[in-house]
Amino acid sequence: MINLNDFQPISLEDYPIFKDHYSRFLPPHSDYVFTTMISWQDYVQYSYTIRDDQLIILTHFKDRAYLRPPHGNITQDMLKQVFMLAKKLDNPSPLGMIPGTTKEIIEQTYPYIKLTSHRDYFDYVYRTEDLVHLKGSAYSSIRNRLNKFTKSTEYQVEDITEENFSEVKEFLKRWCLWKDCESDELLDHERKAILYAIAHFYELHLKGLLILINGQIEAIAVYEYMTPDTVLVHFEKGSPDYDGVYKVINWETAKNVQTTSEYINRESDMGIEGLRQAKLSYRPHHFNKVYHINKKDINDQAT
Repeated sequence: MINLNDFQPISLEDYPIFKDHYSRFLPPHSDYVFTTMISWQDYVQYSYTIRDDQLIILTHFKDRAYLRPPHGNITQDMLKQVFMLAKKLDNPSPLGMIPGTTKEIIEQTYPYIKLTSHRDYFDYVYRTEDLVHLKGSAYSSIRNRLNKFTKSTEYQVEDITEENFSEVKEFLKRWCLWKDCESDELLDHERKAILYAIAHFYELHLKGLLILINGQIEAIAVYEYMTPDTVLVHFEKGSPDYDGVYKVINWETAKNVQTTSEYINRESDMGIEGLRQAKLSYRPHHFNKVYHINKKDINDQAT
């Protein structure tokens, strides 16, 4: 029977373990991706254990523990062990980030259990082709702002490399001054997450683009291949001094990966209304949905 002592905090040295697991069982959501977890470790503490090709993730956030169901070659026995452990957690929703495919397995094992969708953490997944061509009336507003920018502003696109890491860091300092990161806990931790990703750019097999205007970085995008046909954009930041610069970095990223990826995953909106509207405006092809289960339902149904 698994217990909390079986979980170990993730570290950079665990990258090969996750790479091997995900080469056989694709990550179902952006928050299962190793880069996401290790970069945000200062904000959400991620731990894991692997049993017989089943990855089980435990997170600690604001003094509460959250379990996820097994991922991989899921067995009914391990699923029941996770439910038993979830019962012991002091948390009204102890089992969460349940992907759609695992939801079906849970419902087969516990036919009467209630799974609640967690809309704030649905991944937005777009067709790369849509983000490149922006065809149709649905994209008219985006096209207009993009065209206005490209006609009025000269810019260059470069890859993020070791040679410009220091300039990227300087841009992030400016970005945090614009956004007043110190007054916002989430933004401050996002700053730390981006800096961690840049510091370990090659170890995490990341890629990135930057937009240069008058020789200065004014936007960046950091991404990786989540699955063979999907690019995951971890971070996208732009200067408030240039209206439309976010449209440009989005478009340039899509163009850069269009020959190698069918889809682009742009992560969730975390329930932030402005971010939700921005992500919806690009017309997602589908969502990577996730669900959670309340403690009462686990206590009532899981034995």
